[in-house]
Amino acid sequence: MTVEAVTKRFGRITAVEGISFAIRRGEVLGLIGENGAGKTTTMRMMAAILQPTEGEIRINGYSVRQDAMAVRRQIGILFGGDVGLYERLTARENIAFFGRLYGLEPKRLAERIAFLAELLGMEAFLDRRVGPFSRGMQQKVAIARTLVHDPDVILLDEPTTGLDVSAAAVFRQLITALRQAGKTILFSSHNMGEIEKLCDRLAIMHKGRLLFVGTLAELRHYAGLHDLDDLFVKMVSGGERLG
Repeated sequence: MTVEAVTKRFGRITAVEGISFAIRRGEVLGLIGENGAGKTTTMRMMAAILQPTEGEIRINGYSVRQDAMAVRRQIGILFGGDVGLYERLTARENIAFFGRLYGLEPKRLAERIAFLAELLGMEAFLDRRVGPFSRGMQQKVAIARTLVHDPDVILLDEPTTGLDVSAAAVFRQLITALRQAGKTILFSSHNMGEIEKLCDRLAIMHKGRLLFVGTLAELRHYAGLHDLDDLFVKMVSGGERLG
């Protein structure tokens, strides 16, 4: 997955400016930045929901400009905020609806739903309507929906929002398993502990620009600090690219 000199403008406002990075197969890249830094806009372009104003993004060789539908078949995406579930449907029905959109055969779809329900601890409420669900329960359904078609590329924007401690731990185990299965993962979070535990490399965005891409060890070397929170504050307060 490659992002090459990508800029996104909305009228006179530049939301993302000239960013470039790549994520290898089997790698988890952590994307961090303050609110409004351009993280979600970047992920929406990678998902072919938005088109870059300039530059190119390729997912498994497919261009988001020229092959948007092919790109969407390659990815699973989960955005923070509203999980976008159909409240009148059960958890199973929500997941199955998206599985059918991706063309899963009934037997394979049933197997994937059963697998994800067990993995995420959803079996007790799988056949209940999602309307009254807690935020954490809804987030589990949204995660299962994201992964139901077993995508090669996974984009996760604040995926542990609303999860309790136990559920968040299960999710971290899931990310580790997905990495071991060779999935390519972009993971956005404000939780620096999660970023440090889960990500092979990290990317720091500030006001639409990419300030750093590399390992935590490299960032510590460049910035001369150890704690990731302190490193992040130093980076965004200076606003200058490292490395």
